[in-house]
Amino acid sequence: MRHEGVNRRSFLRNAGFTAIAGAAVGRVPSAVEAAVPGTGVEPPSGKYDFDEVFNRFGSTSVKFDQQIRTFGKGSVEVGMGIADMDFRAAPSITKALQDRMQHENWGYLDTGDYYQQITSQVVAWNKKRYNLTIDPETVVLSTGVHPAIVATLQTVSPKGSRVLLQTPTYNGFYSDLTFTDTIPEESRLKVADGHYSMDFADFESRVGSDTYAFILCNPQNPTGNCWSEADLMRIGEICLKRRVVVIADEIHCDWVTKGQKYTPFASLPDKKIVANSLTYKAASKSFGLAAHKAAWFFSTNPDLLARVKKNHRADLSTLGLVANMGALTGGEDWLNQCVDYVDGNHDYAEKFIKTNIPMLKYTKAQGTYLAWLDCSAVAAKIDAQGQADAENRAKKTDAKDVVQAQMLERFFVKEAKVHLNAGNTYGKGGETFMRMNIATSRKMLEKALTNIAQALERTGAGTGRA
Repeated sequence: MRHEGVNRRSFLRNAGFTAIAGAAVGRVPSAVEAAVPGTGVEPPSGKYDFDEVFNRFGSTSVKFDQQIRTFGKGSVEVGMGIADMDFRAAPSITKALQDRMQHENWGYLDTGDYYQQITSQVVAWNKKRYNLTIDPETVVLSTGVHPAIVATLQTVSPKGSRVLLQTPTYNGFYSDLTFTDTIPEESRLKVADGHYSMDFADFESRVGSDTYAFILCNPQNPTGNCWSEADLMRIGEICLKRRVVVIADEIHCDWVTKGQKYTPFASLPDKKIVANSLTYKAASKSFGLAAHKAAWFFSTNPDLLARVKKNHRADLSTLGLVANMGALTGGEDWLNQCVDYVDGNHDYAEKFIKTNIPMLKYTKAQGTYLAWLDCSAVAAKIDAQGQADAENRAKKTDAKDVVQAQMLERFFVKEAKVHLNAGNTYGKGGETFMRMNIATSRKMLEKALTNIAQALERTGAGTGRA
């Protein structure tokens, strides 16, 4: 099999994808795999196989192939960074795409027809899962959450003004601010024993005369918090009083761990608070459709929504809309099983780290498929700050400074062959943290954590030895 001109077996061998991952190539498929090998047909048992080691090397994947390109051949065995999943897509998505591709003509799509269909599905999805009533006339399709947020910032935040963020927070927000020539105003979340909470006093103290917007992340990336109604009401009251528009990014809303609850900002009981906001969602995180570029946003405030729409343009693709329709109309059972499986991964990671990697700390996330790892003890043991300082002294004048989180990222790649996202990119509070994506097979999660444990033991960082 060849992909993008690369021999798959050769690439896997050269990339160093060994042990468990390598066993996926040429192995005997499971009963479920044999029944539905990418045909878009649901398994006869109704049970999806998330234990399948779904190999992504050689597929031009950012999560895997880009890391090989960045760190070198043989550098990474397990990609646990960027937030997309390693599972085979929901059969309803594959079938929808296959059916459309049979037409073999790619002329202009009647977006009006698809707009109405997807809008009705978005409304039904939110009502069924979260009892959230959305007026279909207020739903706006977008090429992605980022373009929608950019359009909103260009509407409500003049160039040079400040935008509130609660850090650590999703690093993509910083690129949105850069694009719109706005400035991040960071309010650090409070943390105690691995549990994060909002610092309302600090948040309000950072609202100035030049602050017009706040980007809320709910559920929160990377900490995994599912904010309570009380949290959202309090922050909403501050923003309403201080005339700060709430930009509620709720793209991870379908990922909630057992015993936790996602509260939509748009469901708050105070209509004035809700009217001071817009909400942004997509099927991309729920179904692994980030590359298909489709999302939506809505608001109960018609004037605010109309102003944003004037700055917004969506260039939607045929297959992107088809894939999203397939997800929303036939993918819910797949998603429910996947959420349960990843919840088990959270439990597994928390227990494994507590038992076998004492230098790391992880408290089970309330939502998302991300694990926010406290690596401060490892940073101290390997003198990550000292390494960064030495490199900065020797670097060329025009080169960017490196920080200790980057030294941690390199350490895990070099010693464990595992790639994680460096915590510094998530703003204040992430300097000695790493973000790990656990939306993968349990076998791959076990391999990544085992590699890390062995690397720390081998280098002396896991035992307290010098």
